[in-house]
Amino acid sequence: MVPLLLVLLLVLILFGIGFAAEFLWYLALAVLIVWLLGFLLRGPAVGGRRTRWYRW
Repeated sequence: MVPLLLVLLLVLILFGIGFAAEFLWYLALAVLIVWLLGFLLRGPAVGGRRTRWYRW
């Protein structure tokens, strides 16, 4: 009984890691798209120079 429970626990852990890893890929892709849109759609600043849309 104990080996069966250990195998089921291992399956649940691996499933959780796989789900989290896939979610992180989607999150990284969404952040990249937002960054690219902000980079491409920024407006002109005073004096004709383009400014950064973020503050670092």
